[in-house]
Amino acid sequence: MPQPTVQQWIESGETQTQEFKTSFDKACIETLVAFANAKGGRVLVGVTDRGAVQGTTLGKESLNEWLGKIKDATSPVLIPDIQAHSLDGKTIVEISIAEYPVKPVNTRGRYYKRIASSNHALNTGEIADLYMQALQLSWDAYQAQGHRAEQLSAEKIRRFIRLVNQHGRFELDETNSDAALEKLNYLKNGQPTWAALLLFAQEPLRHNVHIGRFKTPSLIIDDRQFTDTLFEVVEQAMKFIVSHISVAFEFDGSIQRKERFAYPLPALREALLNAVVHRSYTDPSDIQIKIFDDHITIFSPGTFYGGLTVAEVQADSYRSSLRNKRVAEGFYLVNAIEKYGSGFIRIRKALQDYPEVQFDIAEKFGGVMATFSLQPESSPEALGVGMNEGVSGGANVGVNVGVNVGVNVGVNPLLQYIKDKPGQRAGEMSIAFSVTRRTVERWLKQLKDQGHIEFRGAPKTGGYHPNTKK
Repeated sequence: MPQPTVQQWIESGETQTQEFKTSFDKACIETLVAFANAKGGRVLVGVTDRGAVQGTTLGKESLNEWLGKIKDATSPVLIPDIQAHSLDGKTIVEISIAEYPVKPVNTRGRYYKRIASSNHALNTGEIADLYMQALQLSWDAYQAQGHRAEQLSAEKIRRFIRLVNQHGRFELDETNSDAALEKLNYLKNGQPTWAALLLFAQEPLRHNVHIGRFKTPSLIIDDRQFTDTLFEVVEQAMKFIVSHISVAFEFDGSIQRKERFAYPLPALREALLNAVVHRSYTDPSDIQIKIFDDHITIFSPGTFYGGLTVAEVQADSYRSSLRNKRVAEGFYLVNAIEKYGSGFIRIRKALQDYPEVQFDIAEKFGGVMATFSLQPESSPEALGVGMNEGVSGGANVGVNVGVNVGVNVGVNPLLQYIKDKPGQRAGEMSIAFSVTRRTVERWLKQLKDQGHIEFRGAPKTGGYHPNTKK
């Protein structure tokens, strides 16, 4: 296969692995550092950022001088390939660098990484992540200086070991907790690692899950902050989420009613697990979960790890790179996660039965934001249906308090209800389904227009019946 020409490189524009510069300067060196800390790349000197060939002037020793400046300004020292090309009578210089095996590389104490088609200045946490990734280390596997094994909860450890053995993914000695933790690298030389503290501490580290129920971005009607070890905080947060999302009853033709939550619970749980297991624990920010009438957001501190991009996640074509290897292994061993790197795939699978729910993932505010949105035709506002409010005077939306049913799941249950209880009126159905009369009347009109039901009797005393003529 023929190699691309310089002209074809220019026509492809600036990318994650290519940048144009009109002249050689310190910005060129910053770009080379960014490439070395990512997937490598090339700088074409003598081309404007719009792809216009301007050319550059070279002296007899220019290329050697450029190479010397790059070596002097980088640590570890970068030695790129430099080659001059002629295009339309003008000189274009190609400066190429491969991905550096031991990261991070810096220039004059500044660190950059190539993301999309621009250079991203790294903060302290991102620099540490790159370093540990290059050495195949994990922050949570380090000994927690200043902490002792006595700070771990014996009961939490016993429960963990029991669950690991029950699920059969590993075999641990239930009579010797210290040996079991040593075997999994949660204890090193009798000292707990950061993962051990995150999973088993008696007094949990202050990494919070802050969660709230919002009516508007500025109106909070319920708010909690959970600070606990990670297995426990997942359960606490999940219970709060479930208590604040609407639930419908589906009828399958029998006397049994089947609950259908507004969002697939497995997908919400998977997104929560991703946030807890893969967040950056060197970032002091909280995991933030916001539940609105028509959408839920889950924010996790720390951008995607190991060079993973949003596009790769959305395409489900990526290789997992773990920021917190020991934490992830703990959740895997108790069967809380199936296998590394498959979380977003499982979220999309769970959403297959929920076409009315849209899932989005984005990097913003120094972290990852997962958003589940009800489409306009199925949102509570569009249906004229509000969230069920109030248990014990609060603003909880309890699964035992009432039933919210949208058009997409409300019409069929209403038809079954009319078949089971013919002759009832709109007001009685509104009470039975815990929705507004207006919503019931809209469903009734749809059923009448489709010929499924008919109204029999006088306007004040009659009721709705199945259409036996259909």
